[in-house]
Amino acid sequence: MAQFEHTAVLGSESATSHFAAALGARLSAGDTVLLEGGIGAGKTHLARALILSRLSIHEDVPSPTFTLVQTYEADNGLEIWHADLYRLTDPSELEELGLTEAFEEAICLIEWPDRLGSLRPATSLTLRLDLTAQEGERVLHMSGPERWSFLKELSFT
Repeated sequence: MAQFEHTAVLGSESATSHFAAALGARLSAGDTVLLEGGIGAGKTHLARALILSRLSIHEDVPSPTFTLVQTYEADNGLEIWHADLYRLTDPSELEELGLTEAFEEAICLIEWPDRLGSLRPATSLTLRLDLTAQEGERVLHMSGPERWSFLKELSFT
């Protein structure tokens, strides 16, 4: 399977939000986005901006650090699952959360995807955020199957 890789600089939190909204507009049922990066790298900010861009009614979008999963209904009735797997101790716990079914039926945003083990969806998009020395700036590393190559065309400002 052909692989896509691309790197871009998100110069501010606003640029991160803009990218998230542009990506969110292109996601559909069965799409999984894996969010990697250290604590404070902007994973939750990106996920929150993407979720908010798809909601028809604004609502709070808290980090799912303690609940593990938060679900939202997108503007077209599709579910969006936002999971933070940092506290997960074993991939078998994913089945209890219902996440494996959500991979097929919903848009899934997964923070700390290394906890997925062998359950990592093969068709997923991986976004790794790295902070730079400039405040608010992040380097975005994108990778996944070739079907995600449209991301090269998105605006990163």
